[in-house]
Amino acid sequence: MNLADIERHSSRAQTLSIVDSARFKIALWFGSVSAGKTVASLFAFLIAVRLAPSSGLIVIVGKSLQTVYQNVFVLFQNTSIFGSLIASQIQYTPGSTSARILGREVMIVGANDAKAVGRIQGATIALAYVDEAALMPEAFWNMLVSRLRVQGARLLATMNPASRNHWMRRNWIIPGAEKNVISFHFTMRDNPNLPAEYIADMERSYSGVFYQRMIKGEWTNAAGAVYPMWEPDRHMIRFDEMPPLRDIYGVGMDYGTTNATTGLMLGLTDEYKDGKPKPRLVLMDEWGYNSKETGIRKTDAELSRDFRAWLPEDHTPYPSSLRPRFIFLDPAAASFRVQLHQDLRGTGLSPWPAENSVLAGIATIGNLLENDQLVVTDRCPGWAGEVTEYQWDEKATEHGDDSVVKENDHYLDGGRYVTQSTKNYWQPQLAV
Repeated sequence: MNLADIERHSSRAQTLSIVDSARFKIALWFGSVSAGKTVASLFAFLIAVRLAPSSGLIVIVGKSLQTVYQNVFVLFQNTSIFGSLIASQIQYTPGSTSARILGREVMIVGANDAKAVGRIQGATIALAYVDEAALMPEAFWNMLVSRLRVQGARLLATMNPASRNHWMRRNWIIPGAEKNVISFHFTMRDNPNLPAEYIADMERSYSGVFYQRMIKGEWTNAAGAVYPMWEPDRHMIRFDEMPPLRDIYGVGMDYGTTNATTGLMLGLTDEYKDGKPKPRLVLMDEWGYNSKETGIRKTDAELSRDFRAWLPEDHTPYPSSLRPRFIFLDPAAASFRVQLHQDLRGTGLSPWPAENSVLAGIATIGNLLENDQLVVTDRCPGWAGEVTEYQWDEKATEHGDDSVVKENDHYLDGGRYVTQSTKNYWQPQLAV
């Protein structure tokens, strides 16, 4: 592998980052999705493996062993990028804690929490590669840097941007050269292999703070309203004017012992524009019980009874044979899930733990609202009442973290659960 080979598969920005990264102990690639930062950093890593000191470990770190496999080793096996010769010199079994790359043994580490520090504590590291570094615990990163204690030791890392106050930006990117660090900012325009249509599709896939980060590749604070694009006149429809439905994906349920327990039903409309299918998602109806409002705390059995009484009601303003496919429940609601599972036996429905990546779910809902692909009927006053009050946590932002204020979110969580958990079903429909 030489510079000419790299240049054939890389943009000028990618090639320059590979060359310039070799002059610094720590090299960081950050920017938008699909910007080619991982490809550039892996070329740099392969060169670094060849030059790495013979004493000390070589390690690859990711959020988990699965993400390391998906983001690093699957890409290494892409012969159109790295060639068959390189691919043949990389051996890794998914889930394993070691690999062989260009003849060197490489340790694979998952670092999803502070306990991961113990996996490298005491080690002497000659070369480290970190995937999704901004998701690492800061204590782990600091320990990793302290382990680079042989002459010529280096660290290479990629990441998507987060808050402007994130520890990575504040403590490493901004100080830069004074800490022997170089960083490279990439956007999709720096990836020579992306069609213009794909870039346009991705630009439509994010809004708000997520657009700033995932498309422009900027470190941006999450502040103010979570869904600033919400407009009742634009996004709310009358239940009795709801379009015909193509599908009812299911119900998302949030669960509370002292807080509200809620259910939001999600459907897909059967609409056309200019003779072409133009479906939208619709939050059709909602159910909820809040013990704070009544002063009466209900048991799981009582909540299940009330929810099951609501479930078969008429949720469409016209005759329909459609029924919900799924029920997605708050993953933390173990006891209620057992109760529902027992009570729904024989109905063809069973509660499943919902997909609960909060930021990913917020990004999905925000993008749907921004692109007019989600509407809410007036049968969902709880959801509509919460959406304007849902705020980013300013105190968390000050510390570089992204989180929402845990208030005014019980109906929103139910809607997020069912929308995010059924994404593989509705996304191809909306792309038509």
